[in-house]
Amino acid sequence: MAALASDVTASGGGRSPVLFVERLIAFGLEGFAALLVVAEVFILLVGVASRFVFDRPLVWSDELASLLFLWLAMIGAAIALSRGSHMRLSTVTAMMTVTWQRRLEALSVGVPLVFLALLVGPARDYVEDQSFIETPALSWPGSIRAYAMLAGIGLMLLLAALRLLRQGWREVALAALVLACLAGGLWAAAPALAGLGNWNLLVFFVALVGAGVLLGVPIAFAFGLSTVAYLLTTTSTPLAVVVGRLDEGMSSLILLAVPLFVLLGLLVEATGMARAMVAFLAALIGHVRGGLSYVLLGGMLLVSGISGSKAADMAAVAPVLFPEMKRRGLDEGEMVSLLAASGAMAETIPPSLVLIAIASVTGVSISALFTGGLLPGIVLALALAVLARGRTREAPTEQAPLSVVGRAFLAGLPALVLPVLIRTAVVEGVATATEVSTIGIAYCLVVGVLVYRQLDWRRLYPMLVETATLSGAILFIIGAATSMAWALTQSGFSDALARAMGSVPGGQWGFLAISVAAFIVLGSVLEGIPAMVLFGPLLFPIARQIGVNEVHYAVVVILAMGIGLFAPPFGLGYYTACTIGRVHPDVALKKIWPYLGVLTVTLLLLAAVPWFSTGFLP
Repeated sequence: MAALASDVTASGGGRSPVLFVERLIAFGLEGFAALLVVAEVFILLVGVASRFVFDRPLVWSDELASLLFLWLAMIGAAIALSRGSHMRLSTVTAMMTVTWQRRLEALSVGVPLVFLALLVGPARDYVEDQSFIETPALSWPGSIRAYAMLAGIGLMLLLAALRLLRQGWREVALAALVLACLAGGLWAAAPALAGLGNWNLLVFFVALVGAGVLLGVPIAFAFGLSTVAYLLTTTSTPLAVVVGRLDEGMSSLILLAVPLFVLLGLLVEATGMARAMVAFLAALIGHVRGGLSYVLLGGMLLVSGISGSKAADMAAVAPVLFPEMKRRGLDEGEMVSLLAASGAMAETIPPSLVLIAIASVTGVSISALFTGGLLPGIVLALALAVLARGRTREAPTEQAPLSVVGRAFLAGLPALVLPVLIRTAVVEGVATATEVSTIGIAYCLVVGVLVYRQLDWRRLYPMLVETATLSGAILFIIGAATSMAWALTQSGFSDALARAMGSVPGGQWGFLAISVAAFIVLGSVLEGIPAMVLFGPLLFPIARQIGVNEVHYAVVVILAMGIGLFAPPFGLGYYTACTIGRVHPDVALKKIWPYLGVLTVTLLLLAAVPWFSTGFLP
């Protein structure tokens, strides 16, 4: 998935007031979101210190953090809509003419507008329903957090309308005509669709979702509008249920780790800690054949364990290494291919955001997932290292003196401690996966200020806003996917899926094989988090039923999804790696297949031997 493209049409003089109002609203939202991020970090850090240091747990801290988190998610989603940062597939639209890109841009704004307009009334009803509920620790009415849904939906509706006003009138008229024809067609076909039984799911959740995603509609809104269309056309379910499922999908306290780890990843890069890690690895093994390839893989393992974002991981490692790799004669296509493969390799390295999402929707222990995901990532790194050594044409260099290695180690030691600190705190039960991110943030700030002294405080506010924006886009897609998964479950689809996959020849191995194939495809078109949130609640009970360990299954499907994410021609991760490496996608297209082949073969080995995922579980 890629960020929404910037507006194709320029803002002419007649549209400048609209753009000014939109920017003014966004400016206010960004300041509020930055304060919410700071508040979340402070509240959780105080809670950890009170419990672990002073042995006086604060009973209200988690409740307040959860309440503010829903506000952060919805405000962040609104900022993402204003900035055009909601996840979408841009591969198909990028191949079209400028005229058609303008038309589809108007459609990509029109779909969120319709979806949000349909939810304003139900969101108001949801607030009224929640007003009768009182929070257990703070004794506040539930409407305080429910207002976050109404405010977020209302703000996004306003911003979508402003964005639509900045499109050309012909493009807007065409988008309105398409959506009106779609609505009229579904209304006219409602009796026939209701009579189809579960076959009507193909219309709403395959045809409509697929068409929306391919045409560049943000994935969250493609999910959401298809779900609303299904409920309005074939059921009598009130749309307040959709608002409730959005709330449920976004407000799990486990998911609070998403914005906090995003902020942690930004701080790691801004303080120079990522550069220090890579510099130590380069001094240690950079001189051997394939040494810089090993450094790239090691750097991705270390950084991935901190940021949880593939784009952030690659952006932290590649700019440091690529100039020297080019100087030593490495082919740029090979370099980008290895970078993309290392992104897929590190999907299960904790604290992966996909691991956190799986824990939130399936109930699998996050500590067990963190423990089970580490060794498979290392095995994949070793397999890629063997391939990289065989394919490298790297010019030999002299081994760095021991004194240089020692200085690089001392310089990188504070940074190298961070991933160990994070994993140890979670595994040993000192802090939850959510709380440990605040410890990492505090550690980053202290080390960045006192040791590396590279943190520019002027960058802190943009980092807070970027944290809220990216988190809002991620969390809203989780909420929309949760709504869609609920609709699929209520339709009886999950039971049919369970029977179908449970009858696959080969028992456990057949189920694992078809899951690997399915998630490679899903990863190439949906990316990890929406794919996991949508299908995790459906497939994990099947895995339990046929005796597949849940941690093992999670690791296998996440890695399969990662391969799809970085596989051309649809995988967004591949194009992200090319962009970061400043290499045209065509250059690496012929080079990447051996790396993806090694990843696939090694994944099959990991799937066949559960010990790699479960051997170190308590």
